Amino acid sequence: MTEFTRTLVTEADTLALGRALASGIAPGMVIFLIGELGAGKTTLARGLLRGLGYAGKVKSPTFTLVEVYEISRLYLYHFDFYRFTGSNNPRELGEAGFREHFNPQSVCLVEWPDKAAGLPAADVRVVLEVAGSGRNVSIFADSEAGVSCLKRLSAQ
Repeated sequence: MTEFTRTLVTEADTLALGRALASGIAPGMVIFLIGELGAGKTTLARGLLRGLGYAGKVKSPTFTLVEVYEISRLYLYHFDFYRFTGSNNPRELGEAGFREHFNPQSVCLVEWPDKAAGLPAADVRVVLEVAGSGRNVSIFADSEAGVSCLKRLSAQ
């Protein structure tokens, strides 16, 4: 399975999808969250974190660029590059100190990946689109880890 699509009618549906997606998350994964402002990227991230067992506050990293979550054996880095200026300079990611977070022990959720040049390839791409009062979501697997993640998601 390399693609999963669904319509999300409510915010609760987006949170539930994030929780379900968490079942396939493994250390070393890179997940791109793609969509316009207000499409539900941070809400999906909140659901994913809840699915991994994180009970604390989940906030958008829009102004801090990254929020770090330690969940049991897993470090999860939630990036939001909306305000990042490195889209034309691949070295800027390393100069900002972020490249080290993309490693085999961590999971990286990346909002606005197109704004940061030099990112590692995504294992999973989640594309959210506003559709009336709901959302359409398409999830694509771009690696073996991504395929495994989508298989677990579709089995739920």
